[in-house]
Amino acid sequence: MGKLEDKKHSFMNNVAIILCSQLLVKLLGLVYRMVITNIEGFGDAGNGFYNAGFQIYTLLLAISSVGIPNAISKMVSARVAVKDYKGAHRIFHTAFLLFAAIGICASALLFFGSYFVAQIVIKMDGAQYVMRALAPSIFFVCMSSVIRGYFVGLQNMKATSTSQVLEQIFKCTLTVLFVVLSIGQPPEIMAAWANFASSAACIISFVYLIIFYLKRKSGLEEQVRQTAVKSLSVSTGRLMRNILMISVPISLSSIITAINRVIDTATITRGIAAAFSQMIPAHPGAAAIFSPTAAQLNDEAVRLSGMLSKSDTLINMPLSLNIAFATVLVPAISAALAIGNKKEASNKVTYSLLISILLIIPCAFGYVALAQPIYKLIYPAAPLGSDLLQLSAIALIFTALTQTISGSLQGLGKVFVPAIGLLAGCTAKVILNLLLIRQPEINIYGAAISSIACQIIAFVICFSVLCRNLTIKLGLMKYIIKPLAAGGIMAVAAYGLYKLLMIITASNLISTIVSIFIAAVIYFALVFAFKILTEDEIRSLPAGAKIYSLVKRLHIYS
Repeated sequence: MGKLEDKKHSFMNNVAIILCSQLLVKLLGLVYRMVITNIEGFGDAGNGFYNAGFQIYTLLLAISSVGIPNAISKMVSARVAVKDYKGAHRIFHTAFLLFAAIGICASALLFFGSYFVAQIVIKMDGAQYVMRALAPSIFFVCMSSVIRGYFVGLQNMKATSTSQVLEQIFKCTLTVLFVVLSIGQPPEIMAAWANFASSAACIISFVYLIIFYLKRKSGLEEQVRQTAVKSLSVSTGRLMRNILMISVPISLSSIITAINRVIDTATITRGIAAAFSQMIPAHPGAAAIFSPTAAQLNDEAVRLSGMLSKSDTLINMPLSLNIAFATVLVPAISAALAIGNKKEASNKVTYSLLISILLIIPCAFGYVALAQPIYKLIYPAAPLGSDLLQLSAIALIFTALTQTISGSLQGLGKVFVPAIGLLAGCTAKVILNLLLIRQPEINIYGAAISSIACQIIAFVICFSVLCRNLTIKLGLMKYIIKPLAAGGIMAVAAYGLYKLLMIITASNLISTIVSIFIAAVIYFALVFAFKILTEDEIRSLPAGAKIYSLVKRLHIYS
């Protein structure tokens, strides 16, 4: 029993480390996006250029590096599970050389192909400056991903968590500094300087990871020397192929997502041009424009894309919390299956899905209830688009669940399934984009509506495959009805409390912050009051014994 409890705590402690670092990373990301959006001359147009260039960068990054951490951690953890530390270190060394070459090629491709992509593919002149500013970071992200994946496979989460936080601190600071220094320049140049800060931060993070590895090199080499079992015995070329055979399928989901975003931008620019070819309707700060020029239609597409990217920034925050499960599940399930323990793998997946649900529901419901106050709070100079956040919040629930399931499927070796599910969803999204965005009365909202359909389709496909390969028991009351009830009550309370506080204080800042805080307290009180978590499930949480002791003193659990 002691060993089982230790495994549970170790798993959840690793989740907690990644979760905390991701939360801090996304909070810092929200801070700098909030600050630069409100800087004079940046606004929705700057966000539009920032987002368009970043999407192309994300595509190349997905092709070159996104699957690396999970692939390396999966392979390393499988070798460590059978005490083959020599084989684990050889995987790391081979991957480092392989992805150095891939990173150099991807960086060059982004830099030299930026003009073609901006002018021909996405039809957003100015986005090329953003892409060029981001190009160097691809190489350093590739190298950093190999080191992070190696240490995750060794069940050491510090390399990933600390380097990501360090990178984001510098990214946040340098982004604001560079944008402030570029005030007076066109929005596309300001956006390019904002993204150049990302490249600088990636380099700093890579330097930290190299130092992290060198400090532990002697200990790792000692483990290698003491390896008593038969080590991995394949040629370097074969090992490289094996690494690619695992990393490429894992990357496919991210590649498809990135391609989908590029298509999203391309369909938005073309769809907005079709929707508003006769007249661009008036909006705060601008009058209606009859018979608009191509340049004016481009500006409107950039502005609306910028509005959509603001909701993406907020949606990514709760997803960053949930990514902890997807990250830790891959090596955990891979290690469990390496020693034939399918029951342990099943328990970890089931428990992770429950915690994912309990984390995402209040975020999604909270966004629906308080979207407008949140926008007024963090985007005072560009508050339009809160209704896009409400629509995106629906997709958020399915995105998070698919994220956790994808980590489970990758650990099971079903690496193509998440990509297939996402491809089916993205195909539906492209069709809906083409149909909806060109309708003047729907326009940019078509992109948010199609995202909901995309994520539902991906979830259904991935979940059905997971259930066929593992014993997954999800009770309707425990996993759906009670969490939805807690989220619904919380949302109503948050909305009502906000309206009441606005009458009393007339302050959006005070009303929003207090409403969010009290709503969170109400939600987690309801989770325990409804007894969604069992005693064992509470105790498995980080600091679970203290949490259980508290709820027991409140006579919630007898």
